[in-house]
Amino acid sequence: MNIEQFTANLQEKGISLSEKQLDQFEAYFTTLVEWNEKMNLTAITEKTDVYLKHFYDSITASFYFDFSRPFHLCDVGAGAGFPSIPLKIVYPHIEVTIVDSLNKRISFLNHLADVLNLENIHFVHDRAETFGVNPAYRETFDVVTARAVARMSVLSEFCLPLAKVGGHFLAMKALHAKDELDSAQKAISTLGGKVEKVHTFTLPMEDSERSILIIKKEKQTPKKYPRKPGTPGKSPIE
Repeated sequence: MNIEQFTANLQEKGISLSEKQLDQFEAYFTTLVEWNEKMNLTAITEKTDVYLKHFYDSITASFYFDFSRPFHLCDVGAGAGFPSIPLKIVYPHIEVTIVDSLNKRISFLNHLADVLNLENIHFVHDRAETFGVNPAYRETFDVVTARAVARMSVLSEFCLPLAKVGGHFLAMKALHAKDELDSAQKAISTLGGKVEKVHTFTLPMEDSERSILIIKKEKQTPKKYPRKPGTPGKSPIE
């Protein structure tokens, strides 16, 4: 996906990018590739692939959920900033907190935020399990996002404790999302969530399958979740 196709495909979805926003995406790409030579941020470095599989793919969350109003979003395990930083570029009015367990990725994200001149964005070096029990963050976010971090039953334990009651958890998945969702039903309800909508679509150009799972937080998460670091992955709620 070249820049013209990126712009045109977003325009079809009602998203018009300004020169400043296009410059920010260009600077994002350049910074990502530069830092990727020093540390492993992504296996995808071809410009057309970054624009399609990272930038455009991240923004697809806003095709199915309303990003037009201001809210506080928490991105769990964002790695090189996906999906939250492309969303922040397109919707600068949202406040973003990114939590990631690797300090070197947090260093990259801090540098990136400076390069892109992003405001109202915060980075926290922590495991999702300990972040989720911290009273400063637990059940304080309007929206929690995660993109291909772990299987859905595990991801729910990372993310649902962070969403406030009435808020949402948006899980961005590739193949087998429906199978994952079936085995995650117990975890979702145990943690206070309810599946609101599942949107399945294909990325343009390569026609690969993607799904956005929208989970509404209906009641408080029991205090015992999330469990200790490593436990959700070893013995998921299923």
